[in-house]
Order: sequence, then C-alpha cells, then structure tokens
Amino acid sequence: MKKIIYLAGIFLLFTACKNDDGAGMANLEYEGGEVSVKIEEGTGISLFTDKACYAPGETVSFGILGDIPSNAKIRYRHLDEVIEEQPLAGSSWTWTLPTVDFTGYMVDIYASSDDKEVIYGTIAVDASSDWKRFPRYGFVAEFGQKSDEDIKDEMSYLSRCHINGVQFQDWHNKHHWPLGSTRDGQIMPVYKDIANRDVYTETVEKYIEVQHALGMKSIFYNLCFGALDDANLDGVKDSWGLFKDYKAKTRDCHELPDSWKSNIYLTDPGNKAWQDYLIQRNTDVYNHFAFDGYQIDQLGNRGTVFNVYGKEVDLPQGYASFIKAMKQAHPDKRLIMNAVSRYGAEQIAQTGKVDFLYNEVWGKDNDRTEAKFSHLKIIIDENNEYSGNQLNTVFAAYMNYWLAENVGEFNTPGVLLTDAVMFALGGSHLELGPHMLCKEYFPNDNLKMTEALKKDIIHYYDFMTAYQNVLRDGGSLTTNVDIVSVDGKFEVQSWPPVKGKLCTIGRSLENQDVIHLLNLSQADSDEWRDDYGTMPEPNTIENPSFSICPSRSVKGLWMASPDYAGGAVIPIAFKVNGNRLEFTLPSLKYWNMLVVEYK
Repeated sequence: MKKIIYLAGIFLLFTACKNDDGAGMANLEYEGGEVSVKIEEGTGISLFTDKACYAPGETVSFGILGDIPSNAKIRYRHLDEVIEEQPLAGSSWTWTLPTVDFTGYMVDIYASSDDKEVIYGTIAVDASSDWKRFPRYGFVAEFGQKSDEDIKDEMSYLSRCHINGVQFQDWHNKHHWPLGSTRDGQIMPVYKDIANRDVYTETVEKYIEVQHALGMKSIFYNLCFGALDDANLDGVKDSWGLFKDYKAKTRDCHELPDSWKSNIYLTDPGNKAWQDYLIQRNTDVYNHFAFDGYQIDQLGNRGTVFNVYGKEVDLPQGYASFIKAMKQAHPDKRLIMNAVSRYGAEQIAQTGKVDFLYNEVWGKDNDRTEAKFSHLKIIIDENNEYSGNQLNTVFAAYMNYWLAENVGEFNTPGVLLTDAVMFALGGSHLELGPHMLCKEYFPNDNLKMTEALKKDIIHYYDFMTAYQNVLRDGGSLTTNVDIVSVDGKFEVQSWPPVKGKLCTIGRSLENQDVIHLLNLSQADSDEWRDDYGTMPEPNTIENPSFSICPSRSVKGLWMASPDYAGGAVIPIAFKVNGNRLEFTLPSLKYWNMLVVEYK
C-alpha cells in the first residue's frame, strides 16, 4: 500500500492567513454555508454485523436491538457522501457493498421530521481485501478449557469493534518448540505454557475457527530468539546462543519467576542454523493450526552481546535477517515484528516483509522518553520515513499501568483520550481482547472495562473504521493548523498537546483538509499512559465556535466525533467574515474531526 504524500504547502489552510482584510481572497468561492437540517442524538440502539470486516462487493448482514420509530431509515455513507438510503423494515437486513477496495463506510439509523434528523444508532463497515492497509489488532491470551459459546462470546465484542487480526499471546508449548507436541510429533491435547498454565489444543483451534468465520486473521506469537532450559534435548545448539561476554561464558537470559516453566535463554536471531531450526518448528505449527502468520517478538535493547565466536552481534540487523528468512520459508504467511521502544524499528520496516509496523511503547518509571502524547507522533513520523510511507502503525500501549497493580477498573477518560490521539495521528491501538490490556503480560486482567467504557470503545472503533480513508490513508500530518476559538470557550494550541489547552493537528489530502480537535483543557497530564488512572473526565462544551482561513474554494464543511451521535456526519453551517470562515460545532468532549471539502 502506497500512502501518497501531498506537499503540505499546497493546502494553505494549514498556514496562517497573510492578513486580516481579505486580500487575496476575492476569487475564492464558498458553498455549503447554509445547513437546513439539524442533527440530534436519539435514544441509543445497538447495531451489529455478521463479521468484523468484508471484501469489496460482499454482502453484509445487519441486526438491530432497541426501539426505533416507524419512520426510521437506513443511510449508508462513505465519508459525507450518501451511497444509498432505504426504509428500515425490520430488525435485520442485508446490504451489498460497492466493489471499491480499502473503503470505510458509516451506516446510521435515523428519523427525520421538519428540519431535524435524529440519529438513533450507527455502525461502521470496512471493505478491504487485505487487513494490512488498516490494521485493527486484538489479542487472546488464555487457552484453558472453554466452550464454543464462551469463545464466540469473547470474539463477538472484538468483531463489533471491527478487529481484523488477533494475536495469540503465550499459546505456545516452548519458545523453541511452539507446537504442543512430543518430540516424535504426537499432538498433546493439553500442555503447559511458559507460566505453567494449561493450554488446550482444541481451544486454540476453536479460536482460529471462530476468528476466520468473522473475517479476522489469526496470528501466533513467539520470540525470535527464545530457548528454554531443555532446548538441547530438542536439538537446539548452545553454539547458536547469544552471550553477554566475548568469551561466551555468560548466556544472555531473560529471567522469569521460579514457578514458571523456565527462564528464556537467548539465541542469535541472525544465526542461519537457528533460523532453519525455527522455520521447521513453525512448519510444524502451520501444518497443524490454520494460523495466518507470526507475531515476532524481541526484548528491546540488550546492550552489547556476542555470538559464540566472540563477535559482537548487531541485533537489529539480525532481526531483519530473521524476518526475511521467515518470509522466504513461508511466503503466504503474514509477519509482524515488535519494535520494543523503537529498538530495531528502521531495520524491521526496511525488510519490506511485515504487514504493518508494531511499536510497544513504554516510558514508565524514570524513563519518560515514550510517555507523552507528542512521542506517539514522533514514532509515526519515524515509521513513515522508515517504510517509505508504505506501512501504518499499531501501538501496543498499556493503559493505567500502575493502577493495574491492584484489582479495579480502567479510567475511562485516560483510555478515550489516548485512543483519540492515536487514531487522530493515523495509528491504532492493540488493547482489546477478552479483556483490555493493562500490562505487558497479556493474561493480566486486574482492570475491568466498565459497561460505559465498552460502549464508548465501540463508538471509537466505529469511528476509526468508518473514517479510515481520512485518518490513515495517505496525505500528510501537519502541526501548522490555523484555527481560532471565536467565543473563547477554548484556548487553542497547535501540536504538541499541552494540558489545559485544546490541541489541534491536521492532515492534508488531495481535496480535503482534516482538522482534529483534541481536548486536553481539563487534562492533568500530557502523557498518554495515565499510569494511576487520574485523568479527569472533561466537561462537554456545547456549541463552541471557531474560525479557519482556507485559501482554496470551499465546497462544504462537516464534522464527526465518536463522542457525538455515534460518529455520524454532521454538516456544519458557516459564514464568511473577512478572510475567515466562522462556524459553530454542536459540542466537543474528547475529540472532534472537522473536514473541509474543496472544489
């Protein structure tokens, strides 16, 4: 996928107006300033589809729960363009998608009277032939004995959030022998994972079956360089190891609790013999399980390490070599590799063999180098550079990290503000599974999602999916956004985010400019982590007014927000005042997206 970059200078909305008297504006034309229909939120209903994602031209089956008026209609939109409308005739129906690839749609249920439309419910649909263009990654991490209904129930929420790929964390038998089998190839119905938890082979198989039925990819997790203490018995050579000293006396080791199966002893990921060995083990996995690919993990910067011959090992280059070897061995299988705190990110991206870029971001304790909202943009900018604007970014980012030392609930404002920033930047967030992630050990479920947060997250993922073509499908991010608060309800701050301010960031597209309004006006921090769950809930500000200064002829103005009317398109009226367009938004809580359409 080529993410086309347009020169930021072409779209002069994102530069300050030259003057305030309208000079240079006389030849511009403005349409859409009058809006005759007011959009309001109605009593919420629940919408669902039969799959998480679809191929272009595929038929979508919809269902609805809740009471709606008899005159309700179904409206299908791509961005602000209405594709089709039809009366709502029952609690279920189908729609055949257009054949355009890599397209997001928003479907809303509404009723109208006089000059008012009431939105009762919304749901997004993704029509894409390949998940790697718009990855929405989830996880599973517990493989004990489960009923079919339990698994379907877990996956139904992920499907409702349009999760199109699922990582299987800690599903494996041993890092060097991932398949749960004996050395002579006999499949074990039950085996132990690294933490000595039971893993049922049937449960792993059932997860894959259910995910595939929902259109999801099933991706198995493993380190690129892990061996347990019995690895020699399974054919792993000590000479493939990674050592802390050039004399190869001290093996590099990731220590684990005594109650676990073993410590993890590291191998050289660039060692061809090790690569060949693990390729065979992965072949065993693929021969038994219908996995779609391999989520490759590492452990970050290990300092100076050596191979058995006393030569210093360049781990990032080793990762690149490993990725290429895995792809060559199984060209039809997908690969993703974790760049822990950006370690090896450039080398991973430049292999050209991964579906997207995956960053586990940290910044805890005294090291805050990845803790701020501003760091997320730095990572995306770097990833775009490393991949030649070919690959999108998924953040593995653990919310309320220190709050999760004890049992409790996620802090909804912290979660939603972080998702708002990540999604506005064009990234996505690995956070959803049978529970929401709070720690790097994925089975940890100390924090629960409230029912309110579950509903909010659905709106945020609907939003990311429906508007994927203006959120993360090309164009260029810009921090130079000319937008002013007219009524003084907000103090506006261009990127980077500052607590106490309304932060703006934009994206320039061919015929559109996108302005994101991110509300940190009541935030207690400019960090995404919300470690202790203290981020306060912002007040919803009603009818805030702003002005912008476009330098091209405007066709229309619209907004959408996951916090308002389920993310439905809201046409925005405006008036011309000198060289600026003034307008009022219905409300602003965490995040509004404003789109300027040009002729």
